[in-house]
Amino acid sequence: MLNALEIVTTVIVGLLVGVEFSVAFVINRILNALPDDSTQLGRSHGGRMLGAVMPFWYIGSMVLSAIWAIAGWGEEGIGLVVTAGGLLLVSVVMSILLLVPINNLGKTWTPENRPADWKEQMNRWDRYHYIRVAVLIAAFTLLVAALV
Repeated sequence: MLNALEIVTTVIVGLLVGVEFSVAFVINRILNALPDDSTQLGRSHGGRMLGAVMPFWYIGSMVLSAIWAIAGWGEEGIGLVVTAGGLLLVSVVMSILLLVPINNLGKTWTPENRPADWKEQMNRWDRYHYIRVAVLIAAFTLLVAALV
């Protein structure tokens, strides 16, 4: 049963990393190459869509890591799992404190009501997101290493 938990947790975190990496290095770059109205509309829609799913995915990943750490306590490599869980906690705290406030504003914007500094706000979100992606990659790497 522990092996199944380890695999499920690693796959779920890996998929989370893949989605967030894609947002950072593919989707937002595509959107940013479009005309301003399209960029802003695409980012607003993405903020609404992913904003509805990601809290469950982030918290679920963290909870699964905690369950793995508890269930496997005393096993070799469990320190890696605990550290990965800590990094996932950091990503949740970062999201709540830094990214969600910007996302909550951005997802309501339209070309008619967006603020003059909307690009600067999106650039700030992107910078925080790059850091969060690095934290997620580190957590995923630790989980994979714990499997070995």
